[in-house]
Amino acid sequence: MYLTSEKKAELFKNHGRLKAETDTGSPESQISLFTYRIKHLTEHLKINKKDHASRLSLMKLVGKRRRLLDYLIKNDIERYRSIIAELGIRK
Repeated sequence: MYLTSEKKAELFKNHGRLKAETDTGSPESQISLFTYRIKHLTEHLKINKKDHASRLSLMKLVGKRRRLLDYLIKNDIERYRSIIAELGIRK
């Protein structure tokens, strides 16, 4: 499997607000997890062009990440800017 529990814990520790492995609910940690999954699905779809089920799940993940980023913009613009800089994504 491409996403092990160790990899998840590493993502949460590196990008979470509390810098702990148990910080799974903060928007920053969720955005980092979604970004990792989006990158993986994008690479998968470059090889398997006709996999429409994965394409649908990719679009759902992008929408979830977009909603979380919109939430951060609305509530705390500095947190938004920091997570965008860390992950290398932009609007």
